[in-house]
Amino acid sequence: MGRQKKELPELNSSSMADISFLLLTFFLLTSSINTDKGIQRRLPPMSDPSVKPPDIHRRNTFIVLVNKDDKLLFNGELGDINMLKDRAKEFLANPSNKENLPEKEVKELPLLGKVEVSKGVISLQNDRGTSYDMYIKVQNELTSAINELRNELAVTKFGRKYVDCNNTQMEAVDKAIPIAISEAEPKNIGGTPAAKTGGK
Repeated sequence: MGRQKKELPELNSSSMADISFLLLTFFLLTSSINTDKGIQRRLPPMSDPSVKPPDIHRRNTFIVLVNKDDKLLFNGELGDINMLKDRAKEFLANPSNKENLPEKEVKELPLLGKVEVSKGVISLQNDRGTSYDMYIKVQNELTSAINELRNELAVTKFGRKYVDCNNTQMEAVDKAIPIAISEAEPKNIGGTPAAKTGGK
């Protein structure tokens, strides 16, 4: 009499599929997806050709040009990427109320009271040949300038960093220090820009 072959029990694969689906759903719902990336800019509304744009005093505009060779020009002077953040901060804050830096408007803001809000605008213009790497570096420096100003105000007014403030406090700081960056459509700026002291 031969040995009888022992049958192995079958696994119910349908329940495994259900468990896998539930695990996948659980991880999707509980995982935090970092969406705070990219460049935050609000595009201006479409302009009405019949409406004349408001005049902006020259002192209220900080012009940043980036040419096709990735050279920087700050208000007509050659600059370096490592100088951009500090120059942008000084321009927007105008701590010494210099006459060649932006005017300020006193506003009554929630939680902050009377605050001097800068009328300064940073005007950014890139060449079509500007490298993507340089474009991102410039954007990062300008964003860092605004973030540092917001952080300094939050620490002064609320005793905490901007990122640690609640939504209401953040909104107040945002109104006191808005993102005042105007980006023009890229155009052909040319080669090495000429500084005030040399070239044409």
